[in-house]
Amino acid sequence: MNYKELVIELCSMKAPSGFEAAAGERVKEIFKTVLGEAWIDAMGNVIGVRRCGKENAKKLLLDAHLDEIGLLVTAIEDGFVKVSPIGGVDSRILPGSEVTFLTQPEIHGIVCTMPPHVLSEEDQKNTVKIQDTYIDTGLSQEQAEKLIPLGTAAILEGGGQTVLGEDRICSKALDDRACLAAIICAADALKDEKLDFDLYLMASTQEELGMRGAKTGVFSVDPDWCLAVDVTHAHTPDSKPGKTMKGGEGPAIGVGPNMTKKFSDLMIKLAKEAEMPHQIEVMGGNTGTNAWVMQVSRGGVATALVSIPIKYMHTPFETMQLSDGEKTVELIVKFVKALKGEQ
Repeated sequence: MNYKELVIELCSMKAPSGFEAAAGERVKEIFKTVLGEAWIDAMGNVIGVRRCGKENAKKLLLDAHLDEIGLLVTAIEDGFVKVSPIGGVDSRILPGSEVTFLTQPEIHGIVCTMPPHVLSEEDQKNTVKIQDTYIDTGLSQEQAEKLIPLGTAAILEGGGQTVLGEDRICSKALDDRACLAAIICAADALKDEKLDFDLYLMASTQEELGMRGAKTGVFSVDPDWCLAVDVTHAHTPDSKPGKTMKGGEGPAIGVGPNMTKKFSDLMIKLAKEAEMPHQIEVMGGNTGTNAWVMQVSRGGVATALVSIPIKYMHTPFETMQLSDGEKTVELIVKFVKALKGEQ
């Protein structure tokens, strides 16, 4: 399975938090092909399993979230659409952005922006709040009210998936589709590996709204072990020292109280033995990932976290180095193999 091609396909899907259904159906097909069994639960989580055939087998769950940030229609004024955020939308990037409303058929719009020529010097310094923005659809009030009902979801467009050089890709929704592609590719690479535990994949919903899908999905699956795969911040010249990982230097292995120490140690050991590029991400409290809720599900779950560094998170132009994703796939495969026979 080609990692780059899968990332591009997954990122093309439109699935803001709470509106993942269409993307979920396609992911279910992929899970079924790779694992043999898949379903969608009441929260919209896509769950697949490859059963080992052993009675009362232990369960390993690999998770990456399916949803992305978005917008929700709250009002229409003179044909212009007003919205509220779904998840952590950065209002600084909104003016002039292209928006797609998830109607049938889809409708496109542009976030209004005042030209600098007519703004005062003070106004040019201010960031427009999301609730104060308008989206120009080119529709009249009557048309917009008919075609774009209140409560319609929308996404910010990034102009498609752009390959930057030989190893970089720029797209919306790399958070977290780059990681969803990683767990799928890992499961595919393990298809001929005899395991003595059941291998589950989960594309969880509503992570951007508080890890809601993971809470219910992990409770339902009731795994013995969990591996959350998410993104982390990659270094840029303006980033704060010690707050980012380096793109191109491999996956970031989470270390801290949210992760089971023996699993963090195991992943570091496996990476070192394979002379694989990797990084250590020290996380003192809430990791901001699904690992936070996985670890305390039911009576507690032994949990690990690995992250792919990306730049410009929560924008339509998230950027990653494909080699980091591919190395993440390799590390996941080694981790799963190392768990064979674990009691």
